[in-house]
Amino acid sequence: MSRGNDLASLDRRHVWHPFTQEKTTPSPIPVVAAEGATLHGADGRKYLDLISSWWVTIHGHTHPAIVRAIADQAARLEQVIFAGFTHEPAVRLASRLAARLPGGLSRVFFSDNGSTAVEVALKMACQYWLNRGQRRSRFLAFEGGYHGDTVGAMSAGRTSGFFDAFETMLFHVDMLPYPATWMGDGEVEDKEAAVLTALNRYLDRNGPDCAGVIIEPLVQGASGMRMCRPEFLRGLAAKLKQSGIPLIFDEVMTGFGRTGALFACHKAGVAPDIICLSKGLTGGFMPLSVTVCREEIYQAFLGDGFDQAFAHGHSFTANPLGCAAALASLELFEKEKTLARVVAIERIHRGRVLELMSHPRVHRGRIHGSIAAVNIRDGKEEYASETSQRLKAFFLEKGLLIRPLGNVIYLLPPYCITEAELHRAWNVIEEGLTLVT
Repeated sequence: MSRGNDLASLDRRHVWHPFTQEKTTPSPIPVVAAEGATLHGADGRKYLDLISSWWVTIHGHTHPAIVRAIADQAARLEQVIFAGFTHEPAVRLASRLAARLPGGLSRVFFSDNGSTAVEVALKMACQYWLNRGQRRSRFLAFEGGYHGDTVGAMSAGRTSGFFDAFETMLFHVDMLPYPATWMGDGEVEDKEAAVLTALNRYLDRNGPDCAGVIIEPLVQGASGMRMCRPEFLRGLAAKLKQSGIPLIFDEVMTGFGRTGALFACHKAGVAPDIICLSKGLTGGFMPLSVTVCREEIYQAFLGDGFDQAFAHGHSFTANPLGCAAALASLELFEKEKTLARVVAIERIHRGRVLELMSHPRVHRGRIHGSIAAVNIRDGKEEYASETSQRLKAFFLEKGLLIRPLGNVIYLLPPYCITEAELHRAWNVIEEGLTLVT
């Protein structure tokens, strides 16, 4: 039995994969190595990673600078409890993030993935008010938003379509419509105005009981790369600032260059009160996340008794290996002029999406930085629709890792991807559209 077949057989006997119907899914593809934007299968086939391995790999697989940083750190300190102790990689990372984030986002709380970063933000906002003598129980989010798979994050993302099985576990979160837009959308200003009017009504009724508002800035990822304009985020932020309600940006996916700026809040010109970062934080090498808040929020947790402290933590909080990887990744943005690469990717996206808009089955093309998406007309929106599964299989046959979200085909590649590789991906997408015509 070959190495790949042996791995697949063992996998079938023992492994339970995420977001997968194990009864009907094809056998998983064993991957034995990777470099740049390419994954190497055990059978010798190569796959171009057009989704950055679930949106985490930004500079490319096995980038040598991050490999060295992790190896060097592992030889000195691999892990230490972060309650009552600290270490250089965590301190330096917190300092560098604070220097790059806007609006006084200066206090960095470490955790281990995007979902827990959001969970921290919700708990932080809730206790912030409690420590100030107010018990606020409501949160406001946006329809279609997805914030992770822990209970608080699921509650904020309950309309994303992924959590029906857990409905009885979730707490109530108020929802506003999301003003999704695309190329040639002549109604976007009216949609935005309607949402901001609905926000005004909500604040009039529930403002004194609202602990915070959470949104994925510029791009709602898992619900189909739905995009909004910076103008809407600025209007949202202005109204919340007037009411004193914390604005939480879930930048787990949009952070670290994805939208063309280092953070989506930069591109939008908005300084949130709390921001959640993960995925690209370590360049895709290690699980690590941070929740960063303004000094005023941090100060509300200081007191003489433990009851005012933030009682939250994880065994691997601020793991030194993850922090070392994150520091190396941040340095690469300057050394390799990474954001200029994103500009080049966006330019190709824009040209190819504009061409696709003439296809009779394609509409609602949209782009932010390295993220590009189109909708298939009349296609089912369900995550694992027949159309999406057929397209995914077709793309794999052609050596491309692309996972359509229902009726949405999207690309979100590592920034190291070449122009030829990216054009090849768009060529195969055009070919794949014959499957749905």
